[in-house]
Amino acid sequence: MDTDKHPAAENALGGFIRARRAQLRPEDVGFPASGRRRVPGLRREEVATLAGVSTDYYKRLEQGRERHPSQQVLEAVAKALRLDDEAVAHLYRVATPTTRRTRRAHRVERASPHLRRLLDTWSHTPAFVLGNALDILARNELAAALFTGFTCCDNLLRMTLLDPAAHHFYRDWDRAAESCVAALRRAAGFDPDDPRLIEIVGELSMKSAEFRALWARHDVRGTTREAKLFHHVEVGDMELHYEAFTVNSAPSQQIIIYQAEPGSPSADALALLGSLSAVPTPQRAPSADPD
Repeated sequence: MDTDKHPAAENALGGFIRARRAQLRPEDVGFPASGRRRVPGLRREEVATLAGVSTDYYKRLEQGRERHPSQQVLEAVAKALRLDDEAVAHLYRVATPTTRRTRRAHRVERASPHLRRLLDTWSHTPAFVLGNALDILARNELAAALFTGFTCCDNLLRMTLLDPAAHHFYRDWDRAAESCVAALRRAAGFDPDDPRLIEIVGELSMKSAEFRALWARHDVRGTTREAKLFHHVEVGDMELHYEAFTVNSAPSQQIIIYQAEPGSPSADALALLGSLSAVPTPQRAPSADPD
C-alpha cells in the first residue's frame, strides 16, 4: 500500500504504474532474464524503453512530478505494461488532472424503497444492492440466508477480509478477496474523495495484512459474470453465477443477482436454503361453529 493515508492523498498514477511494473517479468515483454534482481518486476529504464520515453520522464511519472502526460504517452505506457482494457480505463481516470474538491461530509448511502421492493420480488434467487464502497445497502430474504454465519452483513469487503467465517464460506477465498479489493480500487479511480471509501480503506489497512498486500498491487476489476464457489453451513457446497446491473438512478450502486444452473445440485441446495429460510405464513384460526 502507498504510505499516504487514503486514496484521495495518493499519487494515484504513480502508484498504479509502479505496482503494475513490479508484476511484469523481463521474459513477459521479450527481455532476457538477467540473473537475480534487487526488486521484483521490470526496471524503470526497461519500461521507458518499451514506451519510447526517457527514463527521467518515466521516473517523474512514477514520482508524481509529471502530472500532465499526453494521450500518446499514456497509450505507450499502457502497452509497455501489458494492461488489459479495464486497467487501461483506470490508467486514464487516475491520469486525468482534476481539481481537488473540498472534502465532502459523510453521507450515508441508501438503496431506494423501489429497489428494496424489487429485491423482494425475486424470492427464488439471492439478490442484494452494493454501494460504491461495497456496502450491502439492501438484500432480499434469500441473500440474507446465503450469508448466514457472518457476524455482520454490512460490507462485502469487511465480511471477506475481517470475518473468520469468510474462509469457510468462500471455497476459493484468495480469489474472492482479490476480486473485492480490485473492485474497490476501481471505485477509487472514479471517486477518490468518497468519504465512505476512504473510511473502509483506512479500517482495512489497519486491521488486515491481506488487504494491505492486495491494495498495494493496484489490481483493477469490475464485477464480472464468473462463478462463485460457496460452502454454506446448512446446505453445503454451491456454485452460483452472478450478474451485476448498474442502477441508473444511483450510478454508484449495483444490483447483484446470484443464479444456480437449472437442475444442478447447486439449484437443489439453493431451493433447500429457500425452504429453510422461508417465514411461515400465519395460520388463520378456524371459525367457531355457530350455535
